[in-house]
Amino acid sequence: MAKHNEFGKKGEQLAVDHLVEKGYNVIHRNYRYMKAEIDIIARKGDILAIVEVKSRSSDYMQPIADTVTDKKIKLLVMAADHYIISKDLDVETRFDIITILKNGTNFSIEHLENAFYHF
Repeated sequence: MAKHNEFGKKGEQLAVDHLVEKGYNVIHRNYRYMKAEIDIIARKGDILAIVEVKSRSSDYMQPIADTVTDKKIKLLVMAADHYIISKDLDVETRFDIITILKNGTNFSIEHLENAFYHF
């Protein structure tokens, strides 16, 4: 596995650990629908969090969260809609971004709740 893939998987695991520590129940990882993939689907009470994980070793060029494009947002919304309808869920849904920034052997995690709106 390429180094960047290993780092991405490590970032996703750190994000899962962070969510669990904050009281979320992770119900799905790497949910795929058509060309879309949701990194993490987690639930806390009546809130369903659709989570995009972004991992980087530098935020020099631009903040990590700014790398989530409009196209990616549309794909996330489409996949989330499919997931919610297929599971017949009646929950409040929000879209979060968790950023993982690696600095040497240390990692910093930022959880942006309601990072973008789907309408």
